[in-house]
Amino acid sequence: MDNDFDVVVIGGGHAGVEAAWAACGMGARTALVTLAADTVAQMSCNPAIGGVGKGQIVREIDALGGLMGQAADATGIQFRMLNRSKGPAVWGPRAQSDRHAYAAWVQHALAHRHHLTVIQGEVTDIHVQANRVVGVTVRQTGSGIRDSESRRLSAKSVVITAGTFMNGHMFLGDRSWDGGRIDEPAVSGLSRALQNLGLTLGRLRTDTCPRLAAETIDYARCTPQHGDTTPTPFSFLTDRLDVRQLPCHLAATNPDVHRAIRDNAHRAPTRSGQLQSAGPRYCPNIETKIERFADKNAHPLFLEPEGRSTHWVYVNGLTTSLPEDVQEYVIHHIAGLERATIVRFGYAIEYDYAPPTQLRATLETKVVAGLFLAGQVNGTTGYEEAAAQGLVAGANAAAQTTGREEFVLRRDQAYIGVMIDDLVTRGITEPYRMFTSRSEHRLSLRADNADRRLTPLGRAIGLVTDDRWEKFATDQTALAEARTILHTTRRRGKTLWELLQRTGTDIGLSAFEDGKSFATASPCCVVERSTTQKDKARSNDGVTAECRLSQLTNEHPRAIESLFFDARYDGYMIRERQSLAMLADLEHKLIPRDLDYRLVKSLRHEARERLAAIAPRTLAQALRVSGITPADITVLAIHLAKNSKS
Repeated sequence: MDNDFDVVVIGGGHAGVEAAWAACGMGARTALVTLAADTVAQMSCNPAIGGVGKGQIVREIDALGGLMGQAADATGIQFRMLNRSKGPAVWGPRAQSDRHAYAAWVQHALAHRHHLTVIQGEVTDIHVQANRVVGVTVRQTGSGIRDSESRRLSAKSVVITAGTFMNGHMFLGDRSWDGGRIDEPAVSGLSRALQNLGLTLGRLRTDTCPRLAAETIDYARCTPQHGDTTPTPFSFLTDRLDVRQLPCHLAATNPDVHRAIRDNAHRAPTRSGQLQSAGPRYCPNIETKIERFADKNAHPLFLEPEGRSTHWVYVNGLTTSLPEDVQEYVIHHIAGLERATIVRFGYAIEYDYAPPTQLRATLETKVVAGLFLAGQVNGTTGYEEAAAQGLVAGANAAAQTTGREEFVLRRDQAYIGVMIDDLVTRGITEPYRMFTSRSEHRLSLRADNADRRLTPLGRAIGLVTDDRWEKFATDQTALAEARTILHTTRRRGKTLWELLQRTGTDIGLSAFEDGKSFATASPCCVVERSTTQKDKARSNDGVTAECRLSQLTNEHPRAIESLFFDARYDGYMIRERQSLAMLADLEHKLIPRDLDYRLVKSLRHEARERLAAIAPRTLAQALRVSGITPADITVLAIHLAKNSKS
């Protein structure tokens, strides 16, 4: 039995899956330790991937060589592009997934991953020598294994992705019990191990929604919600989706339901004093909704099927831990649900997390080298946020074992970079969720251009496979040719405008003017045109160019569409780049890890304490630390410049 690994990943949720996948992709011999092998990649909450902000993260995971986008494409039962009424920068791809098929697809992928071993058991201790992690102890579980049988694994890096399992405790009305997920045990040894290493832990909570039996719902009294006629894939490897989509349905609460919830709110664990930790403010439970929006007579509910082979339906919008009798009353007084059978009641779960300001931008802990944390253990919520952290942590854990440079994404490179910088620099007071509004670079961090932004970075660190790289290169060649056509071909008639309408490309072009190139007819230019290009434009055959552009659009629709989106935003991007130019220089000014802030003359005492606690990687990150002023950064920059000269 092999007990010697480069990387050990603890936890088989979405963060653990991407961490193990990334580490193996970089050649690290990896062990994935999970309580139960058949629950790896389980969708324990809503079986859906993506959304506004979250969909961008899934595209970024995919562009870097991760699994989530491919799994969503392979197992989706409904696909919708959210926010289409707004600009492409805030469009959010979303897929309703088959929860069982999704987990099975991921488990199959992991089973065929080179360098990966899946071990069923619970990690009870983390071993450290000279302030560096060297391995873990696993209490094995499963058939044929004694409860007391332990196994020690050596490792150069360890990634903890324990989700809600660390001292997890669940609540339903006045009942409570230990557990990491429904019908699954909690773990306690991991929390003790982290505290013994010097990490501080806190408590957070999340609430879940009830599930209903589909055959007991009167769908005639609900409003159907269908997927897009032409579904958009998540993965850049997926050219098109040919899938039979299932409808979701809309229902709503009503004044009678609101009255019942108000009358029984004191029986909810969050109101009775049983449960006092913070939950996600942006996704409040139904008790809080009724109180916070007292003027509303109804709140929307989304009835979402959990798969093709299950009759379970997820009631999105009705998170609660109210007693069972109250949940029964609420469900049965909603139009269409009068005879619905509840197959699982909503419940709340409270768990340990490690405040993320204890981490570096690589997601490595500051107190122990080689120990990484990713996912809900860092105070985030959502499959997508967890998976993105897992990929970054797994890549950096593997990089340490091979002597490669650390992998850090900047805020201007990816939503993943925004999220991790927010976590390690600012910390959290409630479970963190990604929104497009969190990014000052959201016009350029679009879902459609994630491959252009990140696939070369993924290739550089070994995460992007040859087949993905070949497809990316082909798409970029087509994009470059299309860009040249747009900037070197003069318009003849309205052919291009009609072409763009036929391809369904919405780029907001105004009417073209005779004698102008296609690019200058758009609100802004994609690239600067040289004199040579202008001269060439006079001799080009417009009709031929239009035919070639049509061909490129048909062969590479997503790449060419992304080019048109560039044109739509180019004018705004110029202003964005100008406003952010000053900060860009600070992003490249690194701060030594071992800098003693006590030696920085003229730096305020409060600034010394805050900077020492966060240990920012760059001057730009230091400026984002709560309580730090531009004057503090000036003092710090002068100190670094002097020491650099000496």
